[in-house]
This record gives sequence, C-alpha cells and structure tokens, in this order.
Amino acid sequence: MANLLTDRNFWVNYWESKKGLAVQIPANYVFHRQLGEIVAQNNVKTAIELGGFPGYYAVFLKKYLKLEVTLLDYFIHPPVVVDLLEKNGLKEKDIHIIETDLFNYHPDQQYDLVLSCGLIEHFNDTADIINRHIAFVKPGGTLFITLPNFKAVNGWFQKNFDKENYDKHNIDSMNPEFLKSICEKAGMNEVKSGYFGRFSVWLENESQKSAGVKLFKKAVWLTGKVFTKIIPFESQALSPYIILQAKKPL
Repeated sequence: MANLLTDRNFWVNYWESKKGLAVQIPANYVFHRQLGEIVAQNNVKTAIELGGFPGYYAVFLKKYLKLEVTLLDYFIHPPVVVDLLEKNGLKEKDIHIIETDLFNYHPDQQYDLVLSCGLIEHFNDTADIINRHIAFVKPGGTLFITLPNFKAVNGWFQKNFDKENYDKHNIDSMNPEFLKSICEKAGMNEVKSGYFGRFSVWLENESQKSAGVKLFKKAVWLTGKVFTKIIPFESQALSPYIILQAKKPL
C-alpha cells in the first residue's frame, strides 16, 4: 500500500474549492496557548510549518510571536499566501516559502520549533512521517504536531456525510499512546500526547451539503457544546483534536 493517502491533484482541487482563504488570524487562534508557552519557555527564534499551505500557523507565529518563519508544502499557490500576509499586516518577505515534496527533501537547516497541524494523518506510515518532522528539529528544539480525532463524534460525522474526505485519513494514526511511542523510539524527550478540545464537529465544503445535513450538523454541534460546557472534559469520544509534543535531546 502506498504511504500517501492523497496526491497533488487532490490538494490542488481541495484548495481551489476553498473560498475566502485570506483571513485575519486572531491572537487566540487554535493552539495559541500551547505555542505561546513553547516559545516563551524555550527561547524559540526559528520555526517551520510543514504541510501548512496557505500558512495560517506560519502567519500566527510571525504576527504574534515574532519568529523567523518558514512554510513548506507540496502545493503552494503564491497569490493566496500574499493575500493572507497582506490581510494580516505582513509582507511577502516575512515568511520563507519552500514548495517541495517532503519525501524528496533533505533540510539544509534545523529549527527551534517544527510544527504541523493536520498533516500526519494523511499517510499510512505514521512513524515515517513523524521521523521526517524530527529531522527538521534542532537539538534542544520542540516538535509540535496536531491532528483531528476522527475516533470521536466528529469522525462519525465525516464517515457518514463526507466519506470521500474520511477515506483520505489514516484513522489508526489517531491514537495518543501510539504517537507517543513513536517519538520515544526516535529518542525524543519530554513526550506529551493527548486529546485537545471538549467538542466540535465540522464538514469540508459544508455549503455544498444538503439543508438536512447542515441542520443536523448544527443540532449535534449545539448539543455537544452545551453538554461539554456543563461537564467539561477532554476525551477520545468527544475531543476534536490530538496534540503531540516532544523535545529533541541536546
């Protein structure tokens, strides 16, 4: 079985179907607290976002945490990146762009912070893609990976109402203990892996779904939000994300 669950054509079509990609990234962007703590506690100066087009986290790290940032992806459409930067008061030179296949690229430098958000679950060989992340991490640097938790209610939603998108994900990768074990075997220190967020559901290209599906999704979303507000906790059954964090030994 091929390692890659998607191809370049998938991502070209995926991003071309998206509208309004140039948005203002808020200071309280998802995972802002975790990223802020990493930068503050580890004197982070440089960062690379892998598989991150159009570069929302690269923009966040530059705009709010003032890092020297690189964005690397298999597919990058420059006008979208430029529009996103301008929307956030940044210039084209503020983020270094590398458009390349991660599997054919050998990093010529390492970074204090290496992150990806929603990348590793698109590969069959989870250990391989994580180790490719680790190759970018400077000794003493931090690895920060997030991925969706499709073993939760959100995954049931994807499987039943967007099977094509669901099938582009490696569900077996969505296991915090499995992810932790990969980092530990790779020699990483201070490995932390767990569920994040109390509840959420979403659908890609929701505007193309039927009125009934959209109404049902809204009802489920509201019910879950109310329930987890009354009884707040993070779990495999409800949390929409998984976070993996680790440090490379000096």
